[in-house]
Amino acid sequence: MKKYHDIKDIKFEEDFLLITVEGLSHRFPLAGISSRLLKASPAEREKFEVSPSGYGINWPLLDEDLSIDGLLGVSHIPALKKGKAA
Repeated sequence: MKKYHDIKDIKFEEDFLLITVEGLSHRFPLAGISSRLLKASPAEREKFEVSPSGYGINWPLLDEDLSIDGLLGVSHIPALKKGKAA
């Protein structure tokens, strides 16, 4: 399985999501990314799972998923197949 991101730390500070990806720390306001996380209790926020590929984070108690690509504004361009023009 391809590993998309190396996620090292996920935590909350007031109404912000703090995440370390590929050794870089990022801070996201919950109001801008997830109303469910914004309204969630600390216990609901702390119960999460990182996908094995590092592609996303799931909060099962909230039925909420966030993609790391979406948070970071990353898009993956598929490789061109051999012999096909762009």
